[in-house]
Amino acid sequence: MRWLRDPLVVFLGVGALMFLAASHFSEEEISYVVELDEEDVQRISDKWATQMRRSPTEQELSELVADFVRDEIYYREAQRLSLNVNDSIVRARMIQKLTFLTEDIATGVSLSDDALRQYYSENEKDYEVPQRFSFSHRYFSTDKRTDPQRDAMKAIVSGEKGDLFLAGHDYFEQTQVQIRKVFGEDFAIQLTRFSPKQEFQGPIESAYGWHIVRLESLTESFTPQFESVANRVLIDAKHAMRNSANQVYYDTLMTKYQVKHPSLTR
Repeated sequence: MRWLRDPLVVFLGVGALMFLAASHFSEEEISYVVELDEEDVQRISDKWATQMRRSPTEQELSELVADFVRDEIYYREAQRLSLNVNDSIVRARMIQKLTFLTEDIATGVSLSDDALRQYYSENEKDYEVPQRFSFSHRYFSTDKRTDPQRDAMKAIVSGEKGDLFLAGHDYFEQTQVQIRKVFGEDFAIQLTRFSPKQEFQGPIESAYGWHIVRLESLTESFTPQFESVANRVLIDAKHAMRNSANQVYYDTLMTKYQVKHPSLTR
């Protein structure tokens, strides 16, 4: 009976069972033609752009379309085998497809330059470039020193190099978010109180110990002109339209349904 455990035998056996099962189902309603129009391709492109915050290249779009075709073929074959019956994954996929149909209505509407500028004006804060800091620091470890704060203070005058900091000693154009990820909240806040100077300042405390800092430059936050972020605005505006279309469609459907559940009220 050892041959039953052979992977090749198991594979062939499963394949035979799938073939026999498929022969019991009608294929007349499931087409062997996978046809995509421009709207399908645009939807694929828009979905990718929403996730990546930029439009796909021609090569990337070609690969995305190829992936879509492969998935569609697999889905149809699964239908022939009735693998879609009482399957939560297939259910989720069907819900997703209905959502895409709703989104097609929204993405099919062309957005004028005036409409995009209005969207930009109403959401300017989303495009704000945050304040950025360029600095170097010297680190004095709490684990290696008895009084790292005192040693850091002395190093401003003595020029002592301090201890090794594994995340590096020089930082360029870092935002508050990036600084917090490395040094912690307190360090990031204290750094905002410094003015750019050639001398070391501090000391200030981080999650790891004490530091003296040379703040080399400070770039204030600003909101870029519409023209420089127009592509991003277009992607964001289309995303907002899709969300709005889905909500309107769902609200319309809810007028036809009754939801009966003790914890739900309408």
